[in-house]
Amino acid sequence: MSAMIDDVLGLPDQLRDALWRVETARLEEANSAGLMVCGMGGSAIGGDLAASAIGDRLCRPMISIRGYELPSWATPEWTVLCSSYSGNTEETLACFEAAEALGARRLVLSTGGALVERAREAGVPVVAPPGIYQPRVAIAYMFVAAAEAAALAGVAPRIRTEIDAAAAFLEREALTVKAKAAEIAAALGAAPTVVYGSDLTAPVAHRWKTQINENAKRHAFYSELPEADHNEICGWTGEDAARMATVFLEDCDQHPRERRRFELTAEIVAESGAGVVRVETVGETRVERLLWGVLLGDLVSLEIARKAGVDPEQIEALNRIKEGMAG
Repeated sequence: MSAMIDDVLGLPDQLRDALWRVETARLEEANSAGLMVCGMGGSAIGGDLAASAIGDRLCRPMISIRGYELPSWATPEWTVLCSSYSGNTEETLACFEAAEALGARRLVLSTGGALVERAREAGVPVVAPPGIYQPRVAIAYMFVAAAEAAALAGVAPRIRTEIDAAAAFLEREALTVKAKAAEIAAALGAAPTVVYGSDLTAPVAHRWKTQINENAKRHAFYSELPEADHNEICGWTGEDAARMATVFLEDCDQHPRERRRFELTAEIVAESGAGVVRVETVGETRVERLLWGVLLGDLVSLEIARKAGVDPEQIEALNRIKEGMAG
């Protein structure tokens, strides 16, 4: 447990290392129609987080692909980043082959495995993160690779200066964030948790959900406002709502009407008897606030695991699926 906490708190140095590894990979610039980030789990969320950090500075589409196929409308003018920490994720390998058949420009982020082997054979550039982490801990490498790939593909401006500044910011905030994570984990208790986000914090909410699932072995879900106010909100008037807990991830730069929706939604949830935790992101830039939220959520998930006596590194259920798919 302590080793994994140390790895999570190492996010600032990992961000710097990721920037260096992308730089030394000597990736070429291109004028692409857009960027597809192909991956699963922790390898996929990096693309979502990068797109959110860039925000309205995106000048062309940037989408995440979680599956075996590229969209039918994809053209050779797209850049395809295939991200798999192990290099053996079958969905990502399928997308790598699909991108080759399409004639699209390909980039790879991986520590090794079949993906790197095929990339080397095809002359596809590879960004290689260190192979010493649990895949979900290597979020810095997934995030930075996606952000840099977007810039090199002509999809967005480079945000490497903001990432470097965010690393320094997170170093200063680490102890405060860790203490806040302990408070939030205590407030959530043992309840199944729904994490709400909007705009910048939507993919952060997704990250919280998956980290609680995988590290704490607990049911958690995520949802987005304002969409949830048009359907899901009715579920909080049901009899089983009181056994749940919620986290509302808010941002200082969110739309004023979204802020009002957070207030009203949290009020209705609280009336149901469910637990409510409201969190406002901290930081000056979108990159700082987004990564602050990621660090906080990762630490919350590990604190929940610690309090429950659960080993966050054990992933028996995932391994059973992999073994079954290989049979």
